[in-house]
Amino acid sequence: MEPDLFTAAAEERQEKDPSASPLAVRMRPRTLDEVMGQQHLLKPGSPLRRLVGEGSGGPAGASSVILWGPPGTGKTTLAYVVSKATNKRFVELSAITAGVKEVRAVIDGARRAAGGFGRETVLFLDEIHRFSKAQQDSLLPAVENRWVTLIAATTENPYFSVISPLLSRSLLLTLEPLTDDDVRGLLRRALSEERGLGGAVTLPADAEGHLLRIAGGDARRALTALEAAAGAALAKGEAAILLRTVEETVDRAAVKYDRDGDQHYDVASALIKSIRGSDVDAALHYLARMIEAGEDPRFIARRLMISASEDIGLADPTALPTAVAAAQAVALIGFPEAALTLSHATIALALAPKSNAATTAIGAALADVRGGLAGPVPRHLRDGHYKGAAKLGHAQGYVYPHDVPGAIAPQQYAPDAVHGRRYYEPTRYGAEARYADVVEKVRERLRGDTLPGS
Repeated sequence: MEPDLFTAAAEERQEKDPSASPLAVRMRPRTLDEVMGQQHLLKPGSPLRRLVGEGSGGPAGASSVILWGPPGTGKTTLAYVVSKATNKRFVELSAITAGVKEVRAVIDGARRAAGGFGRETVLFLDEIHRFSKAQQDSLLPAVENRWVTLIAATTENPYFSVISPLLSRSLLLTLEPLTDDDVRGLLRRALSEERGLGGAVTLPADAEGHLLRIAGGDARRALTALEAAAGAALAKGEAAILLRTVEETVDRAAVKYDRDGDQHYDVASALIKSIRGSDVDAALHYLARMIEAGEDPRFIARRLMISASEDIGLADPTALPTAVAAAQAVALIGFPEAALTLSHATIALALAPKSNAATTAIGAALADVRGGLAGPVPRHLRDGHYKGAAKLGHAQGYVYPHDVPGAIAPQQYAPDAVHGRRYYEPTRYGAEARYADVVEKVRERLRGDTLPGS
């Protein structure tokens, strides 16, 4: 980072008084080996390893990278590690406050450093998705000519928020949400290390579990909550951070919900059964419990997609697209905003007309197949494209439906063993009532009981 008197003074003060900096800042890893999680990005020879000078010899230089991931997964941390580990000139900008003028100043400085002193410049640009197209365009010559090596961070999908020319000149590295084990390791390190809390307090298992649920995979949130709870415990003269202290400090009650135990499945089951029973208020209650407990939003979205087909089906043909759209949105935005999307989908599914006809239809068909009711495909339906098929009688007698009025030809499609069996029995609920009328007419036409147009 570009040194100045104020920065040096601040760093000196932080060394003398660790409490001058937030715990999340003090616990930032100093090397890539201290980084929790993201091991898929830290293998030997990876772009991040090369940025800090590991294995950077030879004709291939380090590449510019775009770090994409949810908040608290380590994007800024990785840039900080690079700034401390590299011998290169390191400059940091935020897209919230910087503009084209500031970017051009950095680029001009990088060209002078490279030409006059042979020093390479690493530019860390946080929140790059906030840059306009023109602002991102101003980076292109510097990245393409490697006047700067860019490390850009974003929480938004870069395929929508970063211009294509910049994407093509950079490596896109996707950061995954931290696991509970990752955050747990970070909390325990913060409790014990001198730069953290130095063993001043302990953290019982129930309080630790609550902090993990609060964090939701966000390391910064976990450390911020830990620091607040530790301060409250020390102010009360307590040597341990009790669960009640965590609840009071972060103003959030501990939800009795074990993501790996019975409550996980019980509450998920209650959510789906409330949707099935059209009790929108109960469904929202169970959804709120799952959200507050830190449940993976992708798990909730998957359950909603299943519910849309299992309990609604063709009674409301928009139910499944709504659930699928919710799952896609959740994957893109994450919590806390994902709560709005999950609420949207839950309400829509709970209030939709219900039908399990699609569920029972495939269940009945599977039961017949598993029971041995299959039989050979009728000859007129078999593939007739290969040489010799006609001699075997394949595709002979097949009536092309588009050649007859109404596009429904009276002919047998099912094997003899199940010919005439009815699997789909539509209800008269919602939009499925239309399918109930249609399916009977179609079955009559297939049997040849009615004439086209009747």
